[in-house]
Amino acid sequence: MKDKKFVYIRNFILIFIFFYSYVLQYIPFILFHANVSDYQGNTGLALLLSTFSSLIVFGIILCMYRNDIRKELGVFFQKFRYNIGIGLACWGAGLLMMFTANLFFIIVFHSEGANNEIIVRSMMHEGPIVMLLNAVFLAPFIEEFVFRKTLKDIISKPVIYIISSFLAFGIAHVYGMASSWMDWLYVIPYGVLGGAFALAYTKTNTVFTSITFHMIHNLLVFMIVIFL
Repeated sequence: MKDKKFVYIRNFILIFIFFYSYVLQYIPFILFHANVSDYQGNTGLALLLSTFSSLIVFGIILCMYRNDIRKELGVFFQKFRYNIGIGLACWGAGLLMMFTANLFFIIVFHSEGANNEIIVRSMMHEGPIVMLLNAVFLAPFIEEFVFRKTLKDIISKPVIYIISSFLAFGIAHVYGMASSWMDWLYVIPYGVLGGAFALAYTKTNTVFTSITFHMIHNLLVFMIVIFL
């Protein structure tokens, strides 16, 4: 009971830190006695500050989940071929459903894409090296712990867990950036991918399966945006 309570508290703390991590971006301004308003609209600086806060959250996860990380890394490499196979199947299915949903929105609603995706693309062109670190390495690791690990520790029933991960991941990528009802439709394609990663975690019992394919997914998006 004591261990369970610790897990709940730890997971709540991580979720809180994740959603309020933007506060960490004020640290450099405090240290260097700089005025935030003087740098508003500076996309390059905003990207660096975002990466700075992500690095701090990454470090916090390494400290808070160090025992879980060792254990689940061991599980990942012990059944490496099996985990990769399950991860590939889940990601492939999620990617297909995500693509289908996006294509449907483009054809039926003449959508130009999710606001979050448009912003991320512009940031990739603004600072490709920094975004490579942020989007391809830091974001998948952090997001899989927030949207997969924390929920799995709390929700024991697989179906409820997958649905919860679907909703949480989808809403998190739309909330704060939605400017119309159509933007909220993108909860579905984002959520489908999140649900696929949750399914992979459920079947392999290691968060590093979903982290691996989340990284591969973001790397492919990065390469498409930069080179095509």
